[in-house]
Amino acid sequence: MLTIYNTLTKTKEPFKPLDGNNVRMYVCGMTVYDYCHLGHGRSMVAFDLATRWLRKSGYNLTYVRNITDIDDKIINRANENGETFDALTARMIDAMHEDERRLNILPPDQEPRATDHIAGMHAMIQTLIDKGYAYAPGNGDVYYRVGKFVGYGKLSRKKIEDLRIGARIEVGEAKQDPLDFVLWKGVKPGEPSWESPWGHGRPGWHIECSVMSTCCLGESFDIHGGGSDLEFPHHENEIAQSEAATGKPYANAWMHCGMIRINGEKMSKSLNNFFTIRDVLEKYHPEVVRYLLVASHYRSAINYSEDSLRDAKGALERFYHALRGLPRVPASGGDAFVERFTAAMNDDFGTPEACAVLFDLVREINRLRESDVSAAAGLAGRLRELGDVLGVLQLEADDFLRAGAEGKVDAAQVEDLIQARLQARADKNWGESDRIRDQLTAMGVVLEDSKGGTTWRLAD
Repeated sequence: MLTIYNTLTKTKEPFKPLDGNNVRMYVCGMTVYDYCHLGHGRSMVAFDLATRWLRKSGYNLTYVRNITDIDDKIINRANENGETFDALTARMIDAMHEDERRLNILPPDQEPRATDHIAGMHAMIQTLIDKGYAYAPGNGDVYYRVGKFVGYGKLSRKKIEDLRIGARIEVGEAKQDPLDFVLWKGVKPGEPSWESPWGHGRPGWHIECSVMSTCCLGESFDIHGGGSDLEFPHHENEIAQSEAATGKPYANAWMHCGMIRINGEKMSKSLNNFFTIRDVLEKYHPEVVRYLLVASHYRSAINYSEDSLRDAKGALERFYHALRGLPRVPASGGDAFVERFTAAMNDDFGTPEACAVLFDLVREINRLRESDVSAAAGLAGRLRELGDVLGVLQLEADDFLRAGAEGKVDAAQVEDLIQARLQARADKNWGESDRIRDQLTAMGVVLEDSKGGTTWRLAD
């Protein structure tokens, strides 16, 4: 049985959908004012992995991931660029989808945008006002009354009395309590705005997800996910808004993925210590980047470095070397490996243990390939099958191992030299054979001789 670590209860719990075999999952997506950095990629890959395993396990999953397409950062960047906010967000959404495709991330079933749900936000805000959980001070803003919601802090384990220490009301705010947060922002000069019952303005950040999630998945659903940096205040505020409005439990389980860190600090645009996904893909194969992101447990932080990417590349090379030269046949054999892999993934999506199973499977393939090609090929099919759960190992081995060769070497020339070397070896002309190998080495080509023949790849 699948178990998931629930941030709400701080324990691993058996996963039991609210509606039979149907699973509804909502994940907080991108604020689209710039290109996605690798930290965003970590979240996208983590929940892509969850999506793949839930479906592999036979669940009927509806996966919703939103887009925040209006907020302060978007407005400021559009003004800096001299373009409209919607022109900026359209470009960044297209770029995000391109990054996802390159990282083999499956698209969500629904991808709602905040600006398409303004009417729903108005309705939920009015419900909160009617129930006494929100108030409009008359300046165009609407605030949520945090102190009224019993249980505020249950996700993050923060206490209201502790939060109030040092909290203050900023100049120009009309809050009744420093902890209250904005649901609707009154219009400011030069900003995009929408008409509302409280005057022209735009939504606060937190209300967006409460409305989009309940609109797409209902008032209660199975899984809510996002980065660990969203646990407070964003997700805490979502719970307060949604449960106050509906009177029902919001999300049954909460999943939070760890951050990408550089020198011990979270990768973020605000700290200016980030690498965009496309920057990293300029230097590393997309599958290498994806493997880096799935090899660590989704709740763990990943320390980004050139060494960690090289390690990911080395792991994939080992897998593809095992696949190289074996015919593509349906997966067969290896039931014990499948059982171990399944147990690892059912334990809160335990990818480190799942990857360890793949390494053991590779050792078995390499042991069999010289004595039983048929059995080795069946296990190679199994390796691809399990790799597909992680979103890797679906390429032809030579395509991966020779990635980047174009423009560096002439593949036809390499093949001709390999054939000449094979002929020299057949003629027992060892001096000529060694000369050709040295020539290929100087070209940056590594030869690999085996019973099945000679293959080649580029040197690291």
